[in-house]
Amino acid sequence: MTPARPSTDTDLAFATIEEIARLFRKRKLSPVELTKLILTRIDQLNPKLNAYITVTADQALTQAKKAEAELFSPRGRKGYRDRGPLHGIPISLKDNIYTKDIRTTAGSKILQDFIPKEDAAVVAQLKNAGAVILGKTNMHEFAYGVTSNNPHYGPVHNPWDLSRIPGGSSGGSAAAVAAGLCYGSIGTDTGGSVRIPAALCGIVGLKPTLGCVSVEGIIPLSPKLDCVGPLARTVHDAALLLGPILQRPKGGPSPARLKRSSSKSRKFTLGIPKEFFLDVVAQDVRALFDEAVRSLKKQDARLKEISIPLLNETEEAGNQIAWPEATLYHQQSGWFPKQAADYGADVSARLEMGTKVAATTYLSALELREKFIQQFHQTLRAAEVDAVAVPTTPITAPLINQETIRIADKDHPTRALLLRANRPANLAGVPAISIPCGFTPAGLPAGLQLIAAASDEHLLLQIAQTFERTQPKPRCPEIP
Repeated sequence: MTPARPSTDTDLAFATIEEIARLFRKRKLSPVELTKLILTRIDQLNPKLNAYITVTADQALTQAKKAEAELFSPRGRKGYRDRGPLHGIPISLKDNIYTKDIRTTAGSKILQDFIPKEDAAVVAQLKNAGAVILGKTNMHEFAYGVTSNNPHYGPVHNPWDLSRIPGGSSGGSAAAVAAGLCYGSIGTDTGGSVRIPAALCGIVGLKPTLGCVSVEGIIPLSPKLDCVGPLARTVHDAALLLGPILQRPKGGPSPARLKRSSSKSRKFTLGIPKEFFLDVVAQDVRALFDEAVRSLKKQDARLKEISIPLLNETEEAGNQIAWPEATLYHQQSGWFPKQAADYGADVSARLEMGTKVAATTYLSALELREKFIQQFHQTLRAAEVDAVAVPTTPITAPLINQETIRIADKDHPTRALLLRANRPANLAGVPAISIPCGFTPAGLPAGLQLIAAASDEHLLLQIAQTFERTQPKPRCPEIP
């Protein structure tokens, strides 16, 4: 059946990558026309959201014209080329990812005028896939935080409530995707920086297996934990974004080949951890998580209570690895402590904390990490579960500058709450995805997180898609 073009520009802006790709190939929509539409939306809405630091309109239109020439040339004739589902699709990049001849600030004052001479590996791969790069998204400074309340470029605002944070550190990417200012984005995730903003903005965020996506040309935070991953509005779109950048084992399935019906023939077994993840959760988020679990059961998923050793030690171990590694990079770059006054107060304080981590403490944390990796995989094998299901964050989006949140008559630091359920997957180096699982009575989105064994991205995406089918059609935020 020939796909119908959406009737309004708003509907077109919130169409899926999959739908847009079909419209291109039926010549019912052109990459140039679409790119102009999204650039117009950025002009109108970015002043309210502050999702982009740099918009590359001229370059985007040049790339769109090239994509249009290739896709619209007659098949089999000179000039025709179909680079795949991302060909002509407008996307964005987090601003800690190197882009040739385009400034890359990492959300910092220190790099405000830095222009890389080469693209990061993932950018080169996405360009080869035909993606149109709209610009660089705002973020928590040097990816070292979870609010995206940036002291140098201003805070990113959550599209569902402009008084709230989008999460971080990939907050600009998540806000841009959720608001229809791009069709997907590439972010980085060291302690939840893709999944946290995905949950708080009501979109999909995927952290792949450690080392399965190149970090070459990415300004690092913690090399032992850093990952690169996609943010999108659907699971299938996330798979399409992951396809060109994922380094798969030989013969392994491509995420881009994920089909909407691919999971119907298989029943999944999901583990629900007894400890840690559900110990501290706001009531409205817990209610949505419980409903998500019931929805999975209705899809014939088998649920099994499991116990994962060392979970309570993941936060401390993650800090003891990330703090000194981050500080070492900034020391070796010659910025810290020499330019300490040029950092935001929170990032400067954490870099200072990194100087106080003893070598023995760091090495002990690495040792615990290896034990946790082994025990996580042993638990999944012994329990015969395909993935673990937990809330992505125990809270919905906090207000900008809200430092603490009360849960069960106790105040908790906002940063610790947002990181809490995300650090384990980073420490274990395994793939994890956040999928929207509904809205609270206050109208704020929450996320369901699924965590699988190393290199099980394709399985993880299948399970996520199974859950996604149980959910209502995604809403679009109304931005005043």
